[in-house]
Amino acid sequence: MASRHRTQRWIGWLLAPFWFSFTSLYLRIRFGCSIDGIDASRAFYRAIRSESKAPLLVCANHLTLVDSFFIAQALSSNWRFFLDFDSVPWNTPEEVNFANTARNRALVYLAKCVPIRRGGRREDIKGVLDRIGYLLKRGEVAILFPEGGRSRTGRIDAEGTGWGVGRVLASVEGCRVLCVYLRGQAQETWGDFPARGDRLGVSLSLIEPKSAARGVRRTRDLSMQVIGQLAEMESEYFAARAQAGRVGEAS
Repeated sequence: MASRHRTQRWIGWLLAPFWFSFTSLYLRIRFGCSIDGIDASRAFYRAIRSESKAPLLVCANHLTLVDSFFIAQALSSNWRFFLDFDSVPWNTPEEVNFANTARNRALVYLAKCVPIRRGGRREDIKGVLDRIGYLLKRGEVAILFPEGGRSRTGRIDAEGTGWGVGRVLASVEGCRVLCVYLRGQAQETWGDFPARGDRLGVSLSLIEPKSAARGVRRTRDLSMQVIGQLAEMESEYFAARAQAGRVGEAS
């Protein structure tokens, strides 16, 4: 695992100026979205990275196929990512959607991705989660979507939450979780992509889930703490949006 990781990381860093630029250009031309509060979210992420070397896992809600790209933009600029390449989150995209051709497999390889096949063999999924745990212990960052896929309700689906996040947290002592809630103003439900030109709101919250339970109960407890925090952030998002709407009507 160590050799495979070093090789992928080294090649990804070496070619980072190219795939960073390509990704940013693609997002700008294809979607033209902006992220509200991006300076604050980037400053928050920098502070987290500089204050502690404890393992850090990013967990976010999931509504579109390109959420992880916009989350990365909300966390850092390209040049800061290049200077601190370990802060570029490792990602676990769905193999069918993002690694279904030789070209796509090469692209996700460069972009620090470990594809996973949802509903695949248990040992294969375990292998991916084990690698994420290994990376976190090395001081690198990874991103997982606790719901396991895009929410079909358009809201946090606590009932449908998988236990993958809990398994990783249970295996990495002292792991912190950076919860990220990202949503476009025009995003009413799930979809493949955000609306063109949409304004994306982002909020961040740092937690350190803990549980005295053991085995499966511990895994479930840790997972539910993360999804519970994201659900709370979602409630705050819609409350703020409703308040802004009332203010707008009053004026």
